[in-house]
Order: sequence, then C-alpha cells, then structure tokens
Amino acid sequence: MNRNTPARRRPGRRVAIAAGLVLALGLGAAAQVTAEAAVPAPAKASAKASAALRSVSGFNGDVVTQVADFYGAYVDAKDNPVGPDTALVKALRAHYLTPTFAKQLEAWEKKNKADGLLRAQNVPVQWTVSEGGNSREIVVTHTYGGGESPTVRTSLVVELEPVFGDITDIRTTSAR
Repeated sequence: MNRNTPARRRPGRRVAIAAGLVLALGLGAAAQVTAEAAVPAPAKASAKASAALRSVSGFNGDVVTQVADFYGAYVDAKDNPVGPDTALVKALRAHYLTPTFAKQLEAWEKKNKADGLLRAQNVPVQWTVSEGGNSREIVVTHTYGGGESPTVRTSLVVELEPVFGDITDIRTTSAR
C-alpha cells in the first residue's frame, strides 16, 4: 500500500483543509465588505448618468450569445458612420450562415429588395436576442425608428444547425 491510498489518509486533515478554505473565503468576504465600507460613497449621480452605466454578458458555446454577437457585428457593419463595411458584412455572412442558407437568402433579397438577415431595407436602432421555443431557435426582435418617426418592431426566428450552430434559416415569427 503506498502513501496516497485512501486507507492511509487521515480524515482529520480533510476537515482541517475544508475548514481553512471556509475560513479563508469568509475572511476574504469580510475584508471586502470592510474595504468597501471604508471607501466613501460617490456623490449622487443624476438618474440619466446612472442609467448610462450598463453591461452586456455572454459566454462561449451559448447560442443566444452567438446570435447576439452576430447581429451586433452585422448591424455595426451595415450602419458604419463612414458607410457600410461590405467586406465585413460578407465575412460575417460567410462565417455564420450555412452555404445553403446563404444562397436562399440571396434569392430572397433579390426578390424582396431588402436585407434578408434584417428583413428590412434599413438598419434597426435596437435589437434584443432571446431563447426561442427549442434549443435550435433564437428570437431576435428589431426596433426601427426612434426620434420623431414611429417605432416599429419586427421579430425573427433564427434557426441554428444542431452541431456547429450555424444559421440555417431566418423567418418572421408569424411565418411557419
């Protein structure tokens, strides 16, 4: 029997290590709370300034994050202040769409004279990406307009390939 077999280990050592970890984590949290309490609170910011502070989260392998990343980059490329970045638009399509769907999308765009990924002739001012009815569908809601023009919302269902997560179809939510 070597020294690392379970029969030779002392059970008391595990308890001591676990207790040490709990104590260290507890002290770390207590020290953090004490440090935060010692820092003077910032002056009250206006409601408008505090509303501007926001964050966007995501993580690798998540299809909602993937579709949100795609639409964010795509809208930015289409709505570039110096003009649409056609090279980036083309690269994004090549990366995120299956070749079969890309061909179908081109045909749809010629027929409808609109951007097939946005299902519109212009670029949305805002978009929301959320989970759909199953793990292969994501719902993307675009908001158009703003300012003096009326706000129009369209919702699309983005269907993904099960293995690689490439986009295989985009349809309006009313279409089935």
